[in-house]
Parts: sequence; C-alpha cells; structure tokens
Amino acid sequence: MHIHILGICGTFMGGLAALAREAGHRVTGCDAGVYPPMSDQLRALGIDLIEGFGADQMALKPDMYVVGNVVSRARLPDGTPKFPLMEAILEAGAPYTSGPQWLAEHVLQERHVLAVAGTHGKTTTTSMLAWVLEANGLRPGFLVGGVPLNFGVSARLGAGEDAGQARETPGQPPRRPLFVIEADEYDTAFFDKRSKFVHYRPRTAVLNNLEFDHADIFDNLAAIERQFHHLVRTVPGSGRLVVNGLEESLDRVLHMGHWSEVRSFGTAVSDFSALGEPHDFEVLERGQSVAHVEWSLTGQHNQLNALAAIAAAQHVGVSPSDAARALGSFQNVRRRMEVRGTVARPAGPITVYDDFAHHPTAIRTTLDGLRRRLGNDGGRILAVFEPRSNTMKLGTMKSQLPWSLETAALAFCHAGGLDWDAREALAPMGDRAQVALTVDEVIAQVSAAARAGDHIVCMSNGGFGGIHARLLAALAGPAQ
Repeated sequence: MHIHILGICGTFMGGLAALAREAGHRVTGCDAGVYPPMSDQLRALGIDLIEGFGADQMALKPDMYVVGNVVSRARLPDGTPKFPLMEAILEAGAPYTSGPQWLAEHVLQERHVLAVAGTHGKTTTTSMLAWVLEANGLRPGFLVGGVPLNFGVSARLGAGEDAGQARETPGQPPRRPLFVIEADEYDTAFFDKRSKFVHYRPRTAVLNNLEFDHADIFDNLAAIERQFHHLVRTVPGSGRLVVNGLEESLDRVLHMGHWSEVRSFGTAVSDFSALGEPHDFEVLERGQSVAHVEWSLTGQHNQLNALAAIAAAQHVGVSPSDAARALGSFQNVRRRMEVRGTVARPAGPITVYDDFAHHPTAIRTTLDGLRRRLGNDGGRILAVFEPRSNTMKLGTMKSQLPWSLETAALAFCHAGGLDWDAREALAPMGDRAQVALTVDEVIAQVSAAARAGDHIVCMSNGGFGGIHARLLAALAGPAQ
C-alpha cells in the first residue's frame, strides 16, 4: 500500500510513518516546516518528504491519504484554503483516513495494546512500560511521543505473532504480541473530533492522571472526563484499568461505569504504593513489599509513573520484582530533564537542562523533582519557559503560573505572541520573575542573572528558538 501522510513531521505522525515503512508500505508525506531532526529520521527510512500542502501532490495517487490533526478546512486572509491538498482530496473523492484510524486498522489489530493516558507523564510512562517489557524478553512494539533513550527511536513494530504464540499457556486463550502506545486525549482529525485514544482499543489501559488541558477543544474538565470514559468503554472484560488513586477526576470517570479489572496505585490503600524516596523505594502490593526500585530518576511524579508501569506490566505476565529490576536501567526520554550542557565557573558549574513541561502542574513537578534531588543547598534553580501550548496561549491557566514556579529562585518567561499580559500574571512573584518578547532578550536576562552553581531549566513543548545551545554559548562567552 502507498500512503501519503499529511502532517508527517509531527511526533505521532512521524512515528506512524516509521511503523508503516517497517511494515513494508510505501510512505510519502508532506508538512509545513520539513526540517531536522524529524526530516532526517524519515528520509533515512526511505520516506520522501514534500514541503507544504500543495494540491499538486494529488499526482502521487496513493492508495490512501492519512490526515494528521494539524490539517483543517481553514482559510487564509485572502480566502484561499490553508491546506489546498485537503480540499483537492475532498473534491476528488479520494480515499482518506486519520492517523489513529489507520494505525488501529493496520498495526494494532490482533495485538494486545497497552495504552497510557493522562494529562501528564504519558511519554515517560509509555517509555518505562515499553522498556520493562523489552528487558523481560517480550519485544513489544511501541509508539511514543518522544524518543526513549533506551531504544533511540520513537516507534517500532516489535515482535509479531510468533512472540504471542511463544507466550501461550496451555489451557489459556492465545497470548497476543504486545504494543505499547501513548494514548492522547487530543482530537483525532478535523473530520473526527473524538479523542485519539478511542481508536486504540487497549486491553491494558493506564489512567495516569487527569486535569484540565487543551482549552482549545475542551470546554471544561467534565468534557475531558467524558472522553476518558469513552476509553474505559473500549477495554474488554478480561482487560485491566490501572488508575491513579490520588485523582478525584479519575474516580468520577470510573463512577460512570467500568467493566474491567481495576488496579489502583499511588495512595496508601491502593493496590500498588511506594515506600521511600522517589529515587530509591520499596514497591508495595496491597501492603506487602514485592519489589525495590533504585534508579536515576527523581520526583514523586516519576515514582507514580513507575507504579503505573509496574501494574500494567503485571497484567501481561511481568512480576513487579522483574519490572522494578528493569526500571533500574531505564534511561528516560529525550527532553525530560535532559542535561544539554554545563559551563565551568571557578565556584561551580552552571547546568542547563531541557524539559518538555508546558502545563503548570508539569512545570511545578519538574522543578520540585529537581529541588528534591539537589537538596536545599544544591544551588539555585532558574526556570526559563514559554507558554506555547494551545491551552497556555489562550491564557486559561495563567493564574497558576506563580504557583507552578514557586520552587524557582528566578523565572524568565518568553511572552512573544501571547494575547495576555505575562507580566501581570507573574506579578505575584515580584522581582523573581522577568518577561521578554524575544528569545534573544530571554538569553540576555538569564545570562545577566546566572551565577556559579545555578541549574537553568528551559521548559517548552517546542524548539524554543534553539535556546539551549544559544544560552550555553552566551554563558561561556568572554564577557562572562
């Protein structure tokens, strides 16, 4: 089959392209802003890329157009379509489908899908779970919205039917090959406004947490809870729901009805709980110690992510002790507190980190986790962030920013392109917060404020104008 992917350079669609190519399909694609590293990764797989969404791509005559949710029926100010190719597809009556739908029909069928949903931690927990299964010889397929460092790729098909047959137990139903997927609640496509995850039909579903997000498509938290319940409805009776017991929102989801085994984690009375510090803790199953995790990750959020991965892996036959042992060699995901470099100073180095945090809760947990690891005497934390997600751009959560940044000694906000006043939103922080309209200005502010021993955390769900390398260069410059 020849598929042509519209919006191929997004993390999800790029992963789908890699899976399709690995499965033997011919894959081409287009996007606005075809640039490295995604363009290099796709071209290395033999995937031809086209810049833009021109209608002339109809000449490719693929068997199927796979449409990413970046595509819409929007019009430019002069009245012309923003996505001419989509208009041409509709006019011609050519076959098209969404990315999640294509994935469900061509990759996920006949597999045991383990889906990880939640407002925060999806990418990290999905990567943890995939690594636990891999380290225990189960060779899962996976699709992750990032690059797990243990694998070096964001997607692969994994073992096929032979793996499922090898795992069969006499007298029990056949075991299916495994596929771990990051299950996003964002909408599927302009023609399918359901959340992506309803297409995946998991047998093991992790509900990691649930807060209000995606204010551009959801009116309130109740609307997102309803979508999560749609996911719950798709899990079979023999399936397992792994649910964060700390989340009242997830309690409400379950109270709408559920038809599968539920295993909780997080609270003292949950099925799975933790005893100890986030980097070194006992795993308790119904109050009894069953495993020990010692690893390089920090923060209570990662401790909870670990419990979720352990509970999910148990559902496909991996014991908690074997799962915990695997987590000891888990290397996390790119852009999750990834050290981008250090600058030497006589009194101690300045360290620059890259992190994907873009929601107030994620920002707070990221900074709290670093503070806990460093200790109170481990140097200042400088938070550098841009409100770039659709929700943050709308200003829906601006009032939470001072709370999210409490751990930081200083905060620097890139406010370019915002329709709301970042200075006003950050006013409760007083002179601990600075705002700039350009990345260059942010770099100048941070460089002037930084001192030996500082830890500078740059947070964005985008490239942030290459701030990490530019900041390191500025800090190392002769003026410093």
